[in-house]
Amino acid sequence: MGDVSISNGLTNSQRKSCWYEEEIEENLRWCFALKSILHTGASQYQDIQLLDTKPFGKALVIDGKLQSAEIDEFIYHESLVHPALLNHPNPKTIFIMGGGEGSTAREILRYKTVEKVIMCDIDEEVVDFCKSHLLVNKEAFYDPRLELIINDARAELERREEVYDVIIGDLADPIEGGPCYQLYTKSFYELVVKPRLSQGGIFVTQAGPAGIFSHTEVFSCIFNTLRQVFKYVVPYSAHIPSYADTWGWVMASDNPFTLNADELDQRIKQMIEGENRYLDGQTFTSSSTLSKAVRKSLDNETHIYTEGSARFIYGHGSNACKQH
Repeated sequence: MGDVSISNGLTNSQRKSCWYEEEIEENLRWCFALKSILHTGASQYQDIQLLDTKPFGKALVIDGKLQSAEIDEFIYHESLVHPALLNHPNPKTIFIMGGGEGSTAREILRYKTVEKVIMCDIDEEVVDFCKSHLLVNKEAFYDPRLELIINDARAELERREEVYDVIIGDLADPIEGGPCYQLYTKSFYELVVKPRLSQGGIFVTQAGPAGIFSHTEVFSCIFNTLRQVFKYVVPYSAHIPSYADTWGWVMASDNPFTLNADELDQRIKQMIEGENRYLDGQTFTSSSTLSKAVRKSLDNETHIYTEGSARFIYGHGSNACKQH
């Protein structure tokens, strides 16, 4: 749960300072100073805030959970997009589930091979909000290769007949009572996602916190669920400062992932316009080399994500303002 609070700083002048606070666990909160609250609003699905933070620049907050921050969103979005597209020999058609802020589309549209990107987000107000306020993604929203669909991702994939080279899950975290947890289930991966992948196609999803303690919330069972559906599954992670944790992604295919660091670097040079800030071959090798404790936990995970046995990250998707 994310709160914006006004508290008195312990200075001689007793100047007021504004802070954003998010409860990460029952006994752990993460907070940082704000310059200003740029916008607050609500759609029929979610509460939306755009904050100007002192340590992380502009930050998008949805349902009281920090989604991305200006200073380090490139770590999340490069990690989500590039391993899958680089491992595909010729990615032309991409389907994004979610991705309303436009950053995922921005990274995909840097690929010279990409001909069509479908971005399917359920919340038109969030998309319009991000179009207006996140200027870094303005070019992506107006790229003629991008087709923006406002719909539930499951319904849209079920409706369509075409297949895609890469499908990307850039969805909100699975929060109890939230709209997205059913898009992390075995039945969804097996019956909806996999049939919409082309021969040799790759699926990748964000998979929640992946820290030494937090990875058991959802990361390990999303990994285990995907390995029930696909032959080859690669979990990987990276530290994201504004999340106050290591974050996880899982990439899956029925074709093996065989590229080494040098081959990934070669594809980056050949396939991508401009230079990555975070991800290269060595970085991905490091990201996909998990710690002993996390590897052991993933190897031993038996839980399969279903509608009836869902796991959730901590939080309840609520938002409030309070005065101190």
